[in-house]
Amino acid sequence: MQAHTLFNPESERLMRLLGRAERPKLLVIGDVMLDHFIFGDAERISPEAPVPVVNMEKESWILGGAANVAHNLMALNADVTLFGLVGQDETAWRLRSIAQDTGMDVRLFAAADRPTTVKIRILARGQQMLRVDNESRRRIGPDLTGLVTEQLKVLPPVDVVLISDYAKGFITQDLMQTVLAEARKMSAPVLVDPKPANADCYTGAYLVTPNLKEAEELSGIHITDAASAQKAGRLIQKRLQVNAVLITMGAKGMMLYVTENRGILLSARAREVFDVTGAGDTVIAVLAWALAKGAEMEEAAYLANVAAGIVVAKVGTATISIQELAQAL
Repeated sequence: MQAHTLFNPESERLMRLLGRAERPKLLVIGDVMLDHFIFGDAERISPEAPVPVVNMEKESWILGGAANVAHNLMALNADVTLFGLVGQDETAWRLRSIAQDTGMDVRLFAAADRPTTVKIRILARGQQMLRVDNESRRRIGPDLTGLVTEQLKVLPPVDVVLISDYAKGFITQDLMQTVLAEARKMSAPVLVDPKPANADCYTGAYLVTPNLKEAEELSGIHITDAASAQKAGRLIQKRLQVNAVLITMGAKGMMLYVTENRGILLSARAREVFDVTGAGDTVIAVLAWALAKGAEMEEAAYLANVAAGIVVAKVGTATISIQELAQAL
């Protein structure tokens, strides 16, 4: 097999899709987190240790993980429900408040035995100096799974379900089985941003979006070019029994592998890469949003690739708008 190296969408069709007024309904389930950015300047080395001293100038708190996926969808004018796991702490309150301010339907489940996931990034002169994570990876138990299941079963129908798995313990085999069953009742495809450690959970989903490292781990293939990426996509598709695989490969672009035993290589669109934080969240959000709006799989992947090129040129965890997509097209 030889990968298709070129996909030319109908620009007019994509522009019409972007211009449609209807608001697709999407459900995001996954590991929510808060990204805490500290910005400053570093002009000297600490006398206590050979490390730079950063003089803090400002800080910001931004939705991360599954919450960033939901935030991206809100920026695209979608109706979004977010399911996530938090601790019983101040960070959970801050995360909920920021998420509710975007207008999304926020349904967070609190556990007393874990912190809310927060990633602290310290930047000086635009360069990331240090990242500190506060998190737990303990899997949720049957009680919390039962609470989530109850909420899922009374949820109004949605067009697409997204699973944003960062392997923090929220996505389990039992929860995924419930999600897949409820999605089938709604005829909603399930898209997964996966973690190899939870590979067995995703069997029966519609599509997975591993990055290069994850795709290599899931397939056992060292990806060096379009042919090896297509082979990896075929093996992942067979292993997880999904309809399609979209491998995001950074500067190498993306490989879309679909059930017709063909791969489509989408060349990287980024002209300037400033920060890749949250780029994978944007990819799966735009992909799901486009499918919910009626795009074909190849068209949705093309738009997701365009979106990735936009978001990596921004600082920190970022979203994109319909207007930015239209301008890029």
